[in-house]
Amino acid sequence: MNASATPLRKPGKNAFFFVIVTVALNMISFGIIMPVMPSLLEELTGKVAEEAVIEAGWLAAAFAVANFLALPFLGGLSDRYGRRPILLLSIGMLAVDLTVMGLAPTLAILFVVRGLSGFFSATVSVANAYIADVTEPEERGRAFGMTGAAFGIGFVLGPVLGGLLGEIHHRLPFFVAAGFAGLNFLYGYFVLPESLAPEHRRAFDWKRANPFGALRHFAKLPRVAWFIAAIGMFSIAHAVYPSTWNYHGEIRYGWSEFEIGFSLGVFGLVSGLSQALLTGRLIKRFGAIRAATIGIIFNVITLTGFAFAGAPWMVYTIVVMTVLSSVAMPALNTINSNLTPRDQQGELQGAQSSIQALTLIFSPILMTQILSKFSVEGAPIHFPGAAFLLAAFITALALIPFMIGVGVNRRALATVQAE
Repeated sequence: MNASATPLRKPGKNAFFFVIVTVALNMISFGIIMPVMPSLLEELTGKVAEEAVIEAGWLAAAFAVANFLALPFLGGLSDRYGRRPILLLSIGMLAVDLTVMGLAPTLAILFVVRGLSGFFSATVSVANAYIADVTEPEERGRAFGMTGAAFGIGFVLGPVLGGLLGEIHHRLPFFVAAGFAGLNFLYGYFVLPESLAPEHRRAFDWKRANPFGALRHFAKLPRVAWFIAAIGMFSIAHAVYPSTWNYHGEIRYGWSEFEIGFSLGVFGLVSGLSQALLTGRLIKRFGAIRAATIGIIFNVITLTGFAFAGAPWMVYTIVVMTVLSSVAMPALNTINSNLTPRDQQGELQGAQSSIQALTLIFSPILMTQILSKFSVEGAPIHFPGAAFLLAAFITALALIPFMIGVGVNRRALATVQAE
């Protein structure tokens, strides 16, 4: 990879907007396929949803294993060669992955292509580093909130479109999603400028580019490590959404592809509006620490609500309550970013995303196994909401490392805010 291949256009006032569009298009590509994944796995496995959901957990784990191994490597490359080429590599592989998924005749091929996609997937972590490049510390809370809003937009448009297309054929959404990813690649190639100035780049270090080396590096900085630990626990719990929401909807409420897509669209709309209009204001008014605390507590409340929602109308009522849940991750990102030097932002995001990827190796397996165990015919206790209840408990536990991190960082964070 040649650094000179990356255009050295200086990011203008629209650079932040450019990367937000990149994230939105990426999430649209991902969201389109969610409503039809249950149907695809039921076709390839010949099992009912209550049993096929277990394969979904293993499939997510295959992606996560590869992602965990590759993210620090890709983050280190982005610190050396710039953010743009790594974003293009990640987006291009997503287009390939989605195309092959749409054509996959066997479950084995699905596992192989998911693993390859996971190895090259770094859009979110590199986009976060890009944002850190083009914003000042006091602006990052709002900036990371806007990234969350882009996620929300993707989950409004993607799942609803995927649900509609799935009513035609359950493989059609994969090809449309691949088209969006291809469009995103072209957008990045022709429009997205490089954000990392040459003077802020650092030499590539293999020791810091492997996942365990990156984790050891940040373990030496306890003020960052405690918050990364909280993010890891939060990620374990949050995996209940992408790994079980579509299967849970079909199993518990008998939802069709369109109904699954519509529910995800409503969720994305609420989350997007919250992060676009509320997250930045909350972080600015209360500070990142208090905003993160509010977000974690409300995540516990909403996850518990989903666990006991016995009817679809209850689900939509609780979704509205998630407006305050969405502030947690942008606030935690703001804390870590503000405590990290500018030339290590890519490594920070790579290590942080590696922790999240590490949790995603086993958390989807855990959540899908719990869903299956408590929803299959003849289950000793029939409780399809069990996975959400477990997620609420794990989220509550994340408050422990978070509060330790607050204690360790009180003086450092006060200095950052004063600046």
